[in-house]
Amino acid sequence: MRYVVIGSSAAGINGIRELRRLDKDSQILLISSDKAIYSRCILHHYLGGERDLAKLCFAEQDFAERFGVEWMKGRTCIGLDREAKEVVLEDGERVSYDKLLIATGSHTYIPPVRNLKTAKNVCGFRNLEDIERLRQVARRAKNIVIMGAGLVGLDCVCGFLELGVKTTLVETAGWLLSRQLDERAARTYQKAFAAKGVAQYYGVGIDQAIVDGDGQITDVVLTSGKTLPCDYVVVTAGVRANVEFLEESKIKIGPMGLLYDETGQTSDPDVYGAGDVSGTSPIWPAAVKEGIVAAANMAGKPGRMTDFFASKATMNFLGIPSMSLGEVDPKDGTAQVEIRETEGPGPHTYKKIVHKDGKIIGAVLQGDLAYSGILQQLIARKIDITKVKKPVFDIDYSDFFHMDERFGYYY
Repeated sequence: MRYVVIGSSAAGINGIRELRRLDKDSQILLISSDKAIYSRCILHHYLGGERDLAKLCFAEQDFAERFGVEWMKGRTCIGLDREAKEVVLEDGERVSYDKLLIATGSHTYIPPVRNLKTAKNVCGFRNLEDIERLRQVARRAKNIVIMGAGLVGLDCVCGFLELGVKTTLVETAGWLLSRQLDERAARTYQKAFAAKGVAQYYGVGIDQAIVDGDGQITDVVLTSGKTLPCDYVVVTAGVRANVEFLEESKIKIGPMGLLYDETGQTSDPDVYGAGDVSGTSPIWPAAVKEGIVAAANMAGKPGRMTDFFASKATMNFLGIPSMSLGEVDPKDGTAQVEIRETEGPGPHTYKKIVHKDGKIIGAVLQGDLAYSGILQQLIARKIDITKVKKPVFDIDYSDFFHMDERFGYYY
């Protein structure tokens, strides 16, 4: 058996570990455009100088040797020949496989803003090459505009702050982290970033980039009409799955990315997918588990991905921890919202729980995450909180976990 894995991030690396655990003898080949294994989740620490490349690595130092992997580094896939069962590389080389795992992740999406795609002083915040470039930019740029105030955008801001570089955030939504937080929780971060000198514009986008004769952006014009001086744009407004190389393969691709089922299997029974390449669940825990599940099925050990973690996000910016679960800003008028907030000389805390028909469907915790474990159990097990005679913020494990005569837990 010859396993080929494309992509050296969370899904691919954890897939390889599982393949070798289940199959001690078969050949495993890793193909990656990256020449190193690193976590994209903490690239801002590399930008800010808090970590070097070795500290970005989430794999064993001797990963390839330990797991018996042949690693083709710095190689890009440009096609897939399903009939021949071969991956086509940029230099024309073909690599054969018996089972293939596609874990190619995603790339920065440059929106169709006038002059943005052709300007020279624009990049994303997605890989090591981006960060190396931005480390140089930080030494000379005076007006850096970050397009997008999601998790990646705020990571970018924090990385520049570590270098003492102030930035400007531009976000089309009404507040930062609009997919994760409600407006109240977002406001806490917005105040904290403002105190650090970060300029912020919400509810507006970039209408056009003004460039000089050398193709360098000098200003950006917002949709509100306001013009901002700008000598560099970092785009963090979204990503797109790396599936372009599959276009001629006729493997099924959805509107977001590669399509695969709960086992990781695509429309081709010998080809599997995992991680950001699906375009549906771009978070680390999902990528890890998808990689493991896909690898298990490739090795003949049935397994399914039943929880996709898509509704959970944990963050800590400027020393303010937050977590969101499920639907935090419900549009359904039948849902009930309960809030507990503490102000005063001590740490500020904000807790919000959304429930409907006795079941918790969403929550936000900020400042104090101690209740997160209980909340996750209440949500995952769909426990009816109307049967617990306590305020929703005071429920503990003893209210829904019990022990039977054999010392087993039930709820």
